[in-house]
Amino acid sequence: MISSLLIANRGEIARRIIRTAHAMGIGTVAVYSENDATAPFVQEADTAIAIGGHTAAESYLDVAKLIDACKRSGADAVHPGYGFLSESAVFAEAVSNNGLIWVGPSPKAIRAIGDKLAAKRLLKPLRVPLLEAFEVPENADASASAEKIGYPVLIKAAAGGGGRGMRIVEKPVDLPQAIESARREAAASFGDGTVFLERWLKSARHVEIQILGDKHGNLVHLFERECSIQRRHQKVVEEAPSPAVDAALRERMGKAALAAGSAIGYDSTGTVEFLVSGREFFFLEVNTRLQVEHPVTEAVTGLDLVREQLRVAEGEALGFDQEDLRLHGHAIEVRLCAEDPEKNFLPTPGTVQVWEPPAGDGIRTDSGIESGSEIGIAFDPMMAKIIAWAPTRREAAAKLARALEATRIQGIVHNRDFLVSCLRSPEFLRGETDTDFIAKVKPSPARAIDESELHAAAIAAALHDRGRRLRDMRILKTIPGGFRNSVMPPEQVSYAFRDARLNLAYRPARDGSIAVNVNERSCRVVEFDVNDHDIDLAIDGRRCRHSVLASADKRFVHGAAGDIELAELPRFPAPERAEQRGGLKAPMPGKVMSVMVAEGDQVERGQPLLVLEAMKMEHRIDAPWNGTVKTLTVSAGDQVANGATLVIMEQAE
Repeated sequence: MISSLLIANRGEIARRIIRTAHAMGIGTVAVYSENDATAPFVQEADTAIAIGGHTAAESYLDVAKLIDACKRSGADAVHPGYGFLSESAVFAEAVSNNGLIWVGPSPKAIRAIGDKLAAKRLLKPLRVPLLEAFEVPENADASASAEKIGYPVLIKAAAGGGGRGMRIVEKPVDLPQAIESARREAAASFGDGTVFLERWLKSARHVEIQILGDKHGNLVHLFERECSIQRRHQKVVEEAPSPAVDAALRERMGKAALAAGSAIGYDSTGTVEFLVSGREFFFLEVNTRLQVEHPVTEAVTGLDLVREQLRVAEGEALGFDQEDLRLHGHAIEVRLCAEDPEKNFLPTPGTVQVWEPPAGDGIRTDSGIESGSEIGIAFDPMMAKIIAWAPTRREAAAKLARALEATRIQGIVHNRDFLVSCLRSPEFLRGETDTDFIAKVKPSPARAIDESELHAAAIAAALHDRGRRLRDMRILKTIPGGFRNSVMPPEQVSYAFRDARLNLAYRPARDGSIAVNVNERSCRVVEFDVNDHDIDLAIDGRRCRHSVLASADKRFVHGAAGDIELAELPRFPAPERAEQRGGLKAPMPGKVMSVMVAEGDQVERGQPLLVLEAMKMEHRIDAPWNGTVKTLTVSAGDQVANGATLVIMEQAE
């Protein structure tokens, strides 16, 4: 029996494992880097061990530190979560060699099938459909292999998953740089820089089969999940079952997945991933761990997969056979990330000022954050997963979209509106969800906000500030707000929203209402309730409730349709600062991985200038025009702040 479980991970998945472990009567131990000292998962574990470091390599990828934390805490088992060392046979062996229980498949199974290239070699005799792949040794010329496959080709990391170390290459000239970039990213994420080339199927579906085995030879599959909607090769929307898989295809794919697991005597949870094109499917890889998207499988099967992992690790047999398993309804999950869809999904680190997840029947939220959480640059930008279950797919999509709109997340740029746009698109509702969904459908990166909603948010912000001032006043508290013994001009305030300016003036009337003017449009407002967080108003007879948070000059307003962030404008113009012309700025804080140009170089539009790394992903800074590099303000290895000038260029005539 496991009595104390160390979770060798962080964030959302650490909290998820803690929840089930506590429900099973198992004590929990968290490990944390210096960045995560105040994170929610650290506070929720029974014990927490500091392992130091700021990066993954210095903390959650350091086997010695993790084993030492087990010894210091007295833990008798280790759950690796997903990512980091979850698919490391070396770590699994270190855990077992120190007399601890490893919650996952055996090191032998991980080594045999966790490596994507090894898995292909193992499955080839079993006649599982495969895509041809070629390993790329370090410093080797891969051009001949790429030509044999045919462009475009996909570069993939042999270890790990989650889209790390993956690149699509359209032209031979881009191949060497893409390989090196993928190799660096894979090494940083998984401690293994091995990469290979594979054929890229542009329009296909990414469908995976969840498998579950025990140490007594029992192995079942828990049906499929579809994860085709992706950006930067990372999943965005996942669902179970797939709208493209019928009973016959499900049976064929299930048998292929079980063949893969049976070949190595697989136990614990695992996922066999396929590309599906029409009625054909091709094996991609086996993930020898729990998947990020496991909640949708839990929703449609009624199983707790973390509980099953822990039971299997303790030596228990599965309590069911394949014939006992049934699909119930439909579940959809989205990943809420700190990233900007309007800027090609660049990470957006910062502080989450307000986090209020949705509630309701059939809604589940797995999050790694609370109000006040810091989203740094060292780790993945995912903040939470929101899952909806309903009897039908269309109901699940509508329920999830509405839950996202009701989620209050303020103070940080995120992808919530983009996710809603995906879920409400006609293509999604028709089940047309292949891997180029985002490129074809082009879901709106931000929701459209009409004038009446924007005006209502500005009124709510201004009157909430007024209510706060009245509440905090120290003298003449018995005099009604707005009382004057003469005619005075109205109160005025101005806000900025994106490129719009909102000039607002208001004056209390004798009947208790408030006359408000927003950009020369007048209305009458009745206040029903104002408290620390909410304000209940009727604007020209239309009742609406808003939540308002004031932080410096920001006003974070949440209404029925979602969030609006307003910036209160100063009454007097601020002195302008001279901008350095032609300066290219860092789109986010990060580390400069490489610089590809020198001062005085002539460059063409689109030519790579340098590479930044943030949140375990590499981001290339390209020349925006033809010109000359006048000044380089950074070097490889530099840590730069958001908005820092990187390169100053002179545009060609």
